[in-house]
Amino acid sequence: MQHIIDRFISYAVIDTESDSSSETTPSTKKQWDLVNKLVEELKSIGMQEVTIDKNAYIMATLPSNVDHKVPTIGFISHFDTSPDFSGANVKPQIISNYDGGDIVLNAEQNIILSPKYFKDLLQYKGQTLITTDGTTLLGADDKAGITEIVTAMEFLINNPEIKHGKIRVGFTPDEEIGRGAHHFDVEKFGCDWAYTMDGSQVGELEYENFNAAGAKITFKGKSVHPGYAKGKMINSMLIANDFINELPKGETPQETRGYEGFFHIHHLKGSIEETVLELIIRDHNKKKFEKRKALITKIAKKINRKFAKKFGEDIVIAEVKDQYYNMKEKVLPVKHIVDIAENAMKLLKIKPLIKPIRGGTDGCQLSYKGLPCPNIFAGGHNFHGKYEYVPAESMQKAVDVIVKIAELTANPIAK
Repeated sequence: MQHIIDRFISYAVIDTESDSSSETTPSTKKQWDLVNKLVEELKSIGMQEVTIDKNAYIMATLPSNVDHKVPTIGFISHFDTSPDFSGANVKPQIISNYDGGDIVLNAEQNIILSPKYFKDLLQYKGQTLITTDGTTLLGADDKAGITEIVTAMEFLINNPEIKHGKIRVGFTPDEEIGRGAHHFDVEKFGCDWAYTMDGSQVGELEYENFNAAGAKITFKGKSVHPGYAKGKMINSMLIANDFINELPKGETPQETRGYEGFFHIHHLKGSIEETVLELIIRDHNKKKFEKRKALITKIAKKINRKFAKKFGEDIVIAEVKDQYYNMKEKVLPVKHIVDIAENAMKLLKIKPLIKPIRGGTDGCQLSYKGLPCPNIFAGGHNFHGKYEYVPAESMQKAVDVIVKIAELTANPIAK
């Protein structure tokens, strides 16, 4: 397990934050720092056909060690971290034999990781936790997944008595900004199916996710001296506020769960003359998803009608773009790939937690590109912020699941 901890930390300390405002792939040059390290590490543990393309997509092969034909499977994780919180100068802390109490992440700033607020912590009493120092995210999303895949491949290479078919691994950039699968060459990857190692707590197994869209709403105003503004000024920030108030109450991330969809405003910047609001739209149900997108357009039209005579043109411009869709439609026809992962967990005495993803993974888009791709736990919690942590034992269990899936794919009756 110390080997897993050391490997994870070696990845976590490298800043790989992605940038949605960039038009390049990867979106930030610093992602190459980890990419180059991973390529060399894959070669050093004995992986074959290690490739890296111009967009920083890494692929590698573990050849089959059985003499009969079995499916080729893949394991995929992303190496970028979320731009929602700083990924620079990550200083992981090791909490050995966690006692179930408060963890002081940063005494100077009084930042405390407490089970009173984050109740999941109590599941890991007695285990080894890796946390932040309270000033950055940790990067377990998804460097834990990369750690687990590399470690599992190394284990299989060092233990050839464990029989498996051909295995492909893939590491991607820019998943956190929704582009992880955009340049992924499914044909080159050459798998019958794959799994993303990008879930959270131990046991998670997911093959449903949100249908997702992003919306950019631009509000135009007219700036006039406030002393002479009667009947003339149009304050775009107040129009944006009117728009927000038209959205359904209680349908936000903090007020929904399970299969419930939401609208999430994540950026708002404005002045009297112009305000730009950015939000995301999520719903598992396709019909409800389409209704949510239509509501954005409906509200914009309503406000435009209100100001049509005074302004003479639309003052609200709504742009809505689909981002990804529910993978369930593509995975259900090959449900046996979920059953294999579920059986692997059961054989390892891990309780499968099959539930919908309240988000998305590279696997969502890959499933629609012809590579069915359920999602498996990587072990971390509280992603995208300073309270992120991952138990080392959870990463070890994820390694065990990868190995067991490989074994079951080659020999379905393996114990």
